[in-house]
Amino acid sequence: MVDTPTADSPREPDITHINPAAEATWFGHPRQLARLFTTEMWERFGYYGMRALLTLYLTKHFIFGDREATGLYGGFTALVYLTPLVGGYIADQYLGSKRSVKFGAIMMAIGYFTLCFGGTTAKPYAVVDGQRYEVQVDNFKDAPTSAKDEKRFLVDQGKRFEIKGNDDGSVSLLNADGSVAKTVAKGGFEAKGDRSWLLQAIMLLALSIVSVGNGFFKPNISTMVGELYATGDRRRDAGFTIFYMGINLGSLGSQILCPILADTVGWWAGFGLAAVGMLISYSLIQFDGGRLSAVGEPPVRSGPDRSLLIYIGALIAVPVVYFLFVNLMNSPKPVPGSGFIGYLASLSLMGKLLFGTFLVSIPGILIWSFVKGSRTEFQMMLAAMVLIVFNVVFWTLFEQAGSSLTLFADRNTNLTVFGNFAITAPQTQFFNAFFIVALAPVMSVLWTGLAKRGLEPSIPVKFGLALMGVGAGFLFLVWGSSYVGADYQVGVWWLAGLYLIHSVAELCISPVGLSMITKLSIARIVGLMMGVWFLSISCAQYVAGVVAQFASVETVGGQVTNLKVSLDTYTHTFTVIAEVAIVLGVVLLLLSWPLKKWMHGVK
Repeated sequence: MVDTPTADSPREPDITHINPAAEATWFGHPRQLARLFTTEMWERFGYYGMRALLTLYLTKHFIFGDREATGLYGGFTALVYLTPLVGGYIADQYLGSKRSVKFGAIMMAIGYFTLCFGGTTAKPYAVVDGQRYEVQVDNFKDAPTSAKDEKRFLVDQGKRFEIKGNDDGSVSLLNADGSVAKTVAKGGFEAKGDRSWLLQAIMLLALSIVSVGNGFFKPNISTMVGELYATGDRRRDAGFTIFYMGINLGSLGSQILCPILADTVGWWAGFGLAAVGMLISYSLIQFDGGRLSAVGEPPVRSGPDRSLLIYIGALIAVPVVYFLFVNLMNSPKPVPGSGFIGYLASLSLMGKLLFGTFLVSIPGILIWSFVKGSRTEFQMMLAAMVLIVFNVVFWTLFEQAGSSLTLFADRNTNLTVFGNFAITAPQTQFFNAFFIVALAPVMSVLWTGLAKRGLEPSIPVKFGLALMGVGAGFLFLVWGSSYVGADYQVGVWWLAGLYLIHSVAELCISPVGLSMITKLSIARIVGLMMGVWFLSISCAQYVAGVVAQFASVETVGGQVTNLKVSLDTYTHTFTVIAEVAIVLGVVLLLLSWPLKKWMHGVK
């Protein structure tokens, strides 16, 4: 997960001689950390519980195709990492961190509750050779886990024909006795869904509210943690590590419980539980009993209080985000043969803004650094920019978890564990949080032990290993796919193995990212560089949705028509991105020596 907060530079003076007994502490840290820890834990409980359900909600309840669903998912997560740039600035200049967190928590809770109003399921239909036909689904279950005996039929003049996808991409329409009544050539069968424009608008409105609210909450809760420690307090690193555990503990619980409620009660219950988690988070910060009275206060400013105008502006931003989502969903496919220019032209407005800003900021900041900075400062900035670019690649591939990997879990994974017990597709996202909680202390001890021996890898080497690791995880899953049986489903432990490898890779890159930026940046533009770092993650989230679209599979009413075709599609896509990741990881390892030299001792 990309939520790792980090501490300041360890080159600050050591003040650990201060007696911890002189202040109220929690495991040797300021007691306020416990309150912020639980506040963040419950907020992440809500967010990751909702995220676990989102892609399947789009494909099964709203019956969006894979391309539309994964593209919308990528756009949403991109905004989740982009809006904190604005929210952090507003808190620093006007609201203060505490008021920003409270406002963000309220908006996110409203957003999750709004997702509960999903209404009736969209109705599937098919277009065959330009003519529309009704599609009926027997034993339909509107839930993350479909009924095992679900069947889909095309209705023509009152007669039903079972829909069966073929290995070559064609679709057969079967008579009641199983004989083939008609075969539709590849590309001639188009599955669609009739959905209420109002219900779709409510869903997009909910995602827009969450996106804006997250911008106020996400950056400022971490800022409040930083305020608990005086400049140079060596406990800060450990404090942020404890805080990070809250992130993963929250996501660990929700990715188990929200899918259970969505399956057994309904989608609304899963999203409702996420909303309850968000309300608990708000309550912890609102009713703090005075524990946070001196933390996250607004900056001292002259003139009138602008908080009301800011709140109104945030509400006005919701329809702006809504427009970006609508534009994203209506963006055309690239024209075949149009090349890279044609692909850029087909990007949604959100994509153009993200990539345009990123592609301008990287060379622009480097040119400024060359002109205004010293030779050493320019080299350090150059090293930072190289690592930022590779960071985009890592998170693009890692963040397949909520989109293509969740769909793979639903379609081509045998989710039975320990005999007859089975988990659901959205619950497989729990593996990452579990492995992070389990392995973070181990990795910390490993890095510390290597550092004592002078063997700890440099930051570029850790980045390179992370890239190779994310590629190795996909190859591990592809290897497992070679052992599938007639059901074309991989054992769940192969998917768990992918998440294990990806979690190790995450621990190589995530804890050092922001800290690296603060150390390498020229002091007078460190805030701008932090913005570029988060912009890189936002771009990665958007591209992750685009990459997931390459694994799109033809579905009818939210279900694939041929499991072999879907397995082949996923394994091909995963193989390609794995090869790209490993090659780029090797390239970064080769660049590690000059990068380490340009970093001038920064570790």
